[in-house]
Amino acid sequence: MTQPYTIYGGELSYFTRKLEAAMIFYGADFSIQSKSPDNAAEIEQRSGTHQVPVLLTPENWMVADTTPLLMMLDGRFPDRRMFPPGKLGVLTHIVEEYFDEWIARTMVHYRWHYPASAEFASLRMARGNAEAAARVRAWGPRACRATGTDSEHQQQQAEAEYVRILEALEQQLMETPYALGSRPTAVDCIVLGGLRAHTHMDPDPKRVTSRYPRVVTWCEEAADTWDGNGELSRFEEPTSFARFVLEEMVGTYQPYVLGNKAAREAGAKAFHVKTYGEEVSYLSRPYPERSRQMVVDRIARSLPEDERLEVKVWLQETGLSASFGG
Repeated sequence: MTQPYTIYGGELSYFTRKLEAAMIFYGADFSIQSKSPDNAAEIEQRSGTHQVPVLLTPENWMVADTTPLLMMLDGRFPDRRMFPPGKLGVLTHIVEEYFDEWIARTMVHYRWHYPASAEFASLRMARGNAEAAARVRAWGPRACRATGTDSEHQQQQAEAEYVRILEALEQQLMETPYALGSRPTAVDCIVLGGLRAHTHMDPDPKRVTSRYPRVVTWCEEAADTWDGNGELSRFEEPTSFARFVLEEMVGTYQPYVLGNKAAREAGAKAFHVKTYGEEVSYLSRPYPERSRQMVVDRIARSLPEDERLEVKVWLQETGLSASFGG
């Protein structure tokens, strides 16, 4: 008998909840277990990372990193894949990238800059241990500084951007049951991950999210009600939500990821780029560049030449050629 999958992670983890949503969409047999002092050393040694989530597969592999994980799982659940093939897969990957590598900073801000949310989340992570919760809260401001949400202006603008996301999703859900059409993709997984782990979980952002009733209902029911059917919008005519994200990326994600790329190439520990009209300092990190390169590689390796040329023209038209044009 095949053993089920096990996700090692946490209910307040953005990427754990992303993977959880995907596993529900796949119809996979899985469970979620907390990473604890009892199992942490083995998980980290076998997966090669201290981060969560880590997926234990039926073959007894321990694999990390949600985007490649979804690509692997698409091969196992081909009728329910989260990345469609061809040009539409590129569009899906790029929209997912925005939430993975840019909106994650907004989640960190909401959680650690609001005292009530910080206390709620830290105590829940520490399972009620006040001393451990205090240590968790001490980490939060450092994460906010590293991701550029130190100033009041950045905090306000990051929240305004997230409100625009909620408004766009609320409108999209009037037209289609999912972000890119009538079936889910990796985009739905990461948006649900943010809602379920952060903005429909922590008390302060939850007051914002509650103003969008379709989003709230979708958050609570979407992953559990899909019957495996449905169609996605065409690459040439993406949903209004996808178009909204692509437009937002030009002025926010793109300067950040290109600044990080240049910093990594120069061996710099930090870099400055203009965000929301203000010069902002960010910690240089290897993963955003690795993640950006995954999109570039998808374009280069998964498309026939005619489709690759079409995507390159499309990237120029959307203003994202500098990020993904190769």
